[in-house]
Amino acid sequence: MTSTAHPTPAACPARTSPQLGAAVLLVTVGVLEILQGLSAVSKDEVLVVEADYTYEFDVTSWGWTHIVIGALVTSAGVALLTGVTWARGATFVICGLSIVVNFLWLPYYPMWAITLIALDAVVILAVAAWHPARV
Repeated sequence: MTSTAHPTPAACPARTSPQLGAAVLLVTVGVLEILQGLSAVSKDEVLVVEADYTYEFDVTSWGWTHIVIGALVTSAGVALLTGVTWARGATFVICGLSIVVNFLWLPYYPMWAITLIALDAVVILAVAAWHPARV
């Protein structure tokens, strides 16, 4: 009879607090981005922007942009949770992109955009503070 080797708790990679916190917050930010995009796509007459805005696009286009960014942010959060190697680098790039998109979205919904910019910055700080070699 053969026995199957099961990894001991010491052999399993531990999830550190910054990694877990960043991953959960990243998934949350992604879901919020998707909800923001869905709100812009379904009810685009709710959001009004002042005239002469340089980056003025159709609100539906901005909604789809937020849905795509939200899907990318959520997938990066799931990848960070599972411990995929490329997830840290992807998190920096995707959160940076999310900050830029939300900055351009400021005239449409300022408080929501500022909230997501702040959450993206917190995620970047948490991922930057996480050192996998110290685990």
